[in-house]
Amino acid sequence: MSYLPCIEIEPSLAAQSAVIWLHGLGASGDDFAPIVPHLQLPDSLATRFIFPQAPSRPVTINGGMVMPAWYDILSMDIDRTIDEQQIVESANQIIALVEREIERGIEASRIVLAGFSQGGAVAYQAALEFDQSLGGLMTMSTYFATHETIIVNPANQDLNIFVSHGTQDPVVAEELGQRAVKLLQEKGLQPNYKTYPMQHEVSLAQIQDISVWLKQRLAG
Repeated sequence: MSYLPCIEIEPSLAAQSAVIWLHGLGASGDDFAPIVPHLQLPDSLATRFIFPQAPSRPVTINGGMVMPAWYDILSMDIDRTIDEQQIVESANQIIALVEREIERGIEASRIVLAGFSQGGAVAYQAALEFDQSLGGLMTMSTYFATHETIIVNPANQDLNIFVSHGTQDPVVAEELGQRAVKLLQEKGLQPNYKTYPMQHEVSLAQIQDISVWLKQRLAG
């Protein structure tokens, strides 16, 4: 089977947990790799970090320019008109990476999916439809694009979800983060929501909170 190209950062010990972290529109798989040392995860967690690369495709809102994108965005209105087939296809590619980690000997309960912006929308789809209980879902500066069509798998009905957003985000308004939380709650999920005084980015305070959350989720 062919997998998405990925940057992988191996732990000092044999991997016993994994974080699969998706980048945003027009970015690359190595965007978040420099954050790993700042998370200061203990060696005992033996966490492998995987940063997949989205394929390049035309993006309508950017004049049809070809760039790394998990899916096409057709309109930047508040409801974000998207190519839903492409987001499902991307989610299936991420699920394939999750399954590969399980084949490598890591329990599903010690695998976390994470995504920023477009990557977060894909992470919602992949994590919530997966048929084994995952360790957690972390979404940053994003929105719940497939809330109308997704069927949450019972295995992840109690999934621990950490949603974060910048209060000054000019790209994905914080309203969309709030809406995602509400939509998740309507599906019986109980996400944790935190905001930071920042734009469409990641802050030091946020990284510190992510570190605490990951340590809790990956402890097994």
